[in-house]
Amino acid sequence: MSAVNDTKLNAAVFLLTGLPGQKDIHLWISIPFCLVYVISIVGNSVILFIIKTDPSLHEPMYIFLSMLAVTDLGLSITTIPTILGIYLFNSREISLDACFAQLFFIHSLSFIESSILLLMAFDRFVAISNPLRYASVLTLPRIAKMGLLFVLRGFVLTFPLPFLLKRFQYCQANILSHSYCLHQEVMNLACSDITVNSIYGLFITLLMVGLDSLLIFLSYVMILKTVLKVASPTECLRALNTCVSHLCAVVLFYTPEIGLSVLHRFGKASPPLLQILLGYVYLLVPPL
Repeated sequence: MSAVNDTKLNAAVFLLTGLPGQKDIHLWISIPFCLVYVISIVGNSVILFIIKTDPSLHEPMYIFLSMLAVTDLGLSITTIPTILGIYLFNSREISLDACFAQLFFIHSLSFIESSILLLMAFDRFVAISNPLRYASVLTLPRIAKMGLLFVLRGFVLTFPLPFLLKRFQYCQANILSHSYCLHQEVMNLACSDITVNSIYGLFITLLMVGLDSLLIFLSYVMILKTVLKVASPTECLRALNTCVSHLCAVVLFYTPEIGLSVLHRFGKASPPLLQILLGYVYLLVPPL
């Protein structure tokens, strides 16, 4: 009997969720998601094409931008097809292995994006505080090493998550509140002790997102101190203008990610719709 139950549990699936109570208008809801998908894929691909073909853009700032575009392409390809499957074909089922693979790529790419935003903040700090040494500090080999280091950091720290989840038995109603898989949510459906997963998940979140956001904040404090020493208000504004787009990307990325992480761990009584909408903002808006 135990063997039969184990077989059933191993073959189990998770059920993904769209917007609750809106099944009759799923087709209409799919239209903006299709637009977001197309714009994200085409837009980021065009950015990569322009940077690759224009030699004048082979500079640190644009190399970091191309890294960000590649990461955003990965996030879009990993998540939006699953979302469109729900709204276009009512395809809610996802196998455990597919779910674990999806959450691995979502979390690792999110962590890599966080690291790239940190590198872009460092780029702006060097460009504004020490422009004469900018080219000597951010050389192409050094950029490649930093990029590779942060990519490996994201993948290595996320690698244990699927295996930590795979050892569990899932005997509850396996209904996820999002249209894709996240570690925080999947582990809560296990009928086993999830202490190790919870501690490790919080650890890597603080190590990656917490540390990166803190260093970005400190970078901008140093940038602000440097800019305030500039005598001319025009030069001051010109220097700050180079940071505006990066600051917008930072706010759009970190605000929903931190909010969603807090809701999953401490906001059990929060409205489900709030979690769903915040989840869409977290994964769809930064690539867009």
